[in-house]
Amino acid sequence: MLVKWIRCTVVDRRGFERGQRKWAGLLGEPGFRGQGGGWSRSRPDVAHVFAFWESRAFYDSFMARSHDRLATTQAGTFKDGQVKLFDHRFDVKTGFEPRFSDADVARVAHCRIHPDRVEHFALMQEKVWNPAMAGSPGMLRGLFGEGPGNEFLVLSLWESAAEHGKYRAERVERLGLRARTEADVAALTGDVVRLEPSWTV
Repeated sequence: MLVKWIRCTVVDRRGFERGQRKWAGLLGEPGFRGQGGGWSRSRPDVAHVFAFWESRAFYDSFMARSHDRLATTQAGTFKDGQVKLFDHRFDVKTGFEPRFSDADVARVAHCRIHPDRVEHFALMQEKVWNPAMAGSPGMLRGLFGEGPGNEFLVLSLWESAAEHGKYRAERVERLGLRARTEADVAALTGDVVRLEPSWTV
């Protein structure tokens, strides 16, 4: 599965949201698996969108045919758009599905890893972070994706911001020490996203 992560700063909120609903047109696209997103909890003008495709070939075909027609409705409503693609490497918890209806927030972490630490980082995700996150109350499902240039995405969906906050307060620092995350990570950015039901496709 291919994961597309879009982050942008919105300058016309109403226009952007109206355009976001037009992406319902994705539903008939071959290989399209789902899309959802919402607003950053820390920066209210920043929007995140996550789209899922069966494969790179289906995604490339969509980009060549239908993308621009759907995207025109949002032209001029945002700036600083960043798009990144990741290959799904493994699930966090079990059986990730791109469903957003039962989740209140998404947590996204974008990591750039030192080249000689990539395998260690992936192993620690599997052996240390995954079980801890999977065992946290309120954590629904997630995925670990790999992009070009030693970049990785960890996306998790949570029942509520409060449940994610508890996990963060109680466990993140201890787990980071155990996984020796600091030695692996060259750069790390993240956000907590308040999901908008009307953006779900």
